[in-house]
Amino acid sequence: MAAGSEGFNARLLWRQTGSRSIVALDSPLGAGGVQITSDGSSLTVDTSRGEHLDSEAARSELTSRLGFDPPLRSLRYWVLGVPDPASPAKETLDDQQRLSGLQQDGWQVDYPGYTSNGGEWLPSRVTLQRQGVRVRLIVDGWNS
Repeated sequence: MAAGSEGFNARLLWRQTGSRSIVALDSPLGAGGVQITSDGSSLTVDTSRGEHLDSEAARSELTSRLGFDPPLRSLRYWVLGVPDPASPAKETLDDQQRLSGLQQDGWQVDYPGYTSNGGEWLPSRVTLQRQGVRVRLIVDGWNS
C-alpha cells in the first residue's frame, strides 16, 4: 500500500459471510494489526492494543493507520473481480471476457492476473488507485 510518498506491506486475511466482512490486517514484523468488521451499515475496528472502536472512531483509526479512507463497502466486490452493484462503473474486459479494469467511485481498479479455483477464475492480483493512493493485493489462495 502506498499513500503519497509513504508505503508499507501488510498481510490481509479476509472472511466473508453474506454481507458481513471480517478483515484481519497485520503490519510487518507484528508491529500492530487491526481486525475490521463491516456489514455495509456498521463498522468496528479492534486494535492490537485491545481497543474496540465503532462507527466514526473506527473509520478514523483506519484512515490514520492506512493514510487514506479505504473503500470497504466496494472492496468486497472488487476483490472478487466484479463491480459494486450499488453504484455505476465503467468496465474493461480482457480477451477471455474477464474484468481487466474498472472505474468506480473515483477508484481505478485493475486486474493484472487471475487464477483458477475449482474451475472458476478469480483475481490473483488486484491494484486499486485513487488520488495518490495505490493498493496492490496479491491473493495467496481462495477458500469457498
